[in-house]
Amino acid sequence: MSTLPSTATIRVALVDDQQLVRSGFSMLINSQPDLDVVCQAGTGTEAVSVLASTVADVVLMDVRMPGMDGIEATRRILAQAQGSGPRIIVLTTFDLDEYALAAIQAGASGFLLKDAPPEELLEAVRTVHRGDAVIAPSTTRRLLEHVAPLLRAPSGANERAKSLVGSLTAREREVFTLIAQGRSNTEIASDLFLSEATVKTHVGHILAKLGARDRVQAVVLAYEAGVVQP
Repeated sequence: MSTLPSTATIRVALVDDQQLVRSGFSMLINSQPDLDVVCQAGTGTEAVSVLASTVADVVLMDVRMPGMDGIEATRRILAQAQGSGPRIIVLTTFDLDEYALAAIQAGASGFLLKDAPPEELLEAVRTVHRGDAVIAPSTTRRLLEHVAPLLRAPSGANERAKSLVGSLTAREREVFTLIAQGRSNTEIASDLFLSEATVKTHVGHILAKLGARDRVQAVVLAYEAGVVQP
């Protein structure tokens, strides 16, 4: 395993309390020329420690682990990175809606079912790493719709989300609504008769105004603000 991947290589960290799961993911990821597993951890505490000294671009994070769970580990990893941390994909199942949602609200960038097909896992890693791509696993969109009632429940987060969305210009609001509907930059450009470069600029401004790390965080805000309905 290379500890000094080329700049073109996506560095992946695996966090799961089951050695067999980590081994399977590691074999799959390392079989790809553009992906490299740079570290592994069996607990949330170990993950926080390892990622304090190892640079990873994407983390596959199990949510349910003994001791520090994936939610707290996600929060601490991103906090210690101070804005330049890895993108985290939460490994989850549909029977853990509230738990998985909490991980997303802690800063995770997407969901992936543990039994997802290998090609979906690989594409999720690449898509989340690109950052400006449409939300990768279709699971993320479906799960967000599934937990929409939780997101729309009256809370301080809803008022904050509405206030942030209110800061967008009319055009940014149009782009934001399409992002929330799962449209890619290419599709948004076609829908609004804009160039992709212009759409990317709008997306950057939108994420900055919303204080969102990526499109998944923006979609969560859209549901909280009531911009989109399931």
